[in-house]
Amino acid sequence: MTSDGSEQVRGAAARDPDALIRRAGARGNPDHDQHFLVDDRVVDRIPTYLPEEADRSHVLEIGGGPGVLTDRLLGVADRVTVVEQDRTFAEHLRREFADEVDAGRLAVVEGDALDVDLPEFTACVSNLPYGISSEISFRLLPRGKPLVLMFQKEFGERMAAEAGTSEYGRLSVSTQHYGDVAVCEHVPREAFDPKPAVQSVVVRITPRDPDYEVDDEAFFLDFVKALFTQRRKTIRNGIRNTAHISGLSDPEAVVEAADEDVLRKRAGNMAPAEFAELAQLAASVGL
Repeated sequence: MTSDGSEQVRGAAARDPDALIRRAGARGNPDHDQHFLVDDRVVDRIPTYLPEEADRSHVLEIGGGPGVLTDRLLGVADRVTVVEQDRTFAEHLRREFADEVDAGRLAVVEGDALDVDLPEFTACVSNLPYGISSEISFRLLPRGKPLVLMFQKEFGERMAAEAGTSEYGRLSVSTQHYGDVAVCEHVPREAFDPKPAVQSVVVRITPRDPDYEVDDEAFFLDFVKALFTQRRKTIRNGIRNTAHISGLSDPEAVVEAADEDVLRKRAGNMAPAEFAELAQLAASVGL
């Protein structure tokens, strides 16, 4: 550990981001959601946001690009697997980190992170392509491993939002079902090349079991999704209006069985545990 409490990167001196991009022989393509971190200070901090107790024996990175973050992860992890869809960057990673590949410390998986078989990993640290942030996140969250991920600012803040706030929604409930969510750092556009059109945040998700019971997770998530499509209406009307989304065969039975105080609420004021209790009731009387 350094004097300021952050982790010291192991091994060789950290590679310069601009030099890595030059050696890759290709620039980031905004049309392909490629925005590469070039601010050393931000890149150096990202691995330190893993929980102190996190197992760093096999870290997964989605979207390695020219290897700026890959380089830092190799400094703190025993082994790293990078999933990279772009062939140019995948080949560059194998060349740039040939020693680590030969030593079995780095594996480069070429393919779409939404389609490839993800390896067993102990933690994931990534600067995600923003266009598929949601799909990737919900591939990773059920794995129950610590995640440190870069998101578009509004997306990351919705993940961490509390009930009763304007940012709180389906994404908040669904993410917090799997773990504790914290926004670690706001990252300006100038930290990337090319600059994205949006601000960014680094989010940490520390896995934990929810403090409520959910017997059918798929139904619970569909039920939450359904009620947030009617977030301006009461829960009573939301249940009645969204059976085609939630899958309820008898929404009226749920309304009749639910507590009146709950039925008068709106989705944005329902905590995850309240959604879970209502979903359990709905599954027992309305499916």
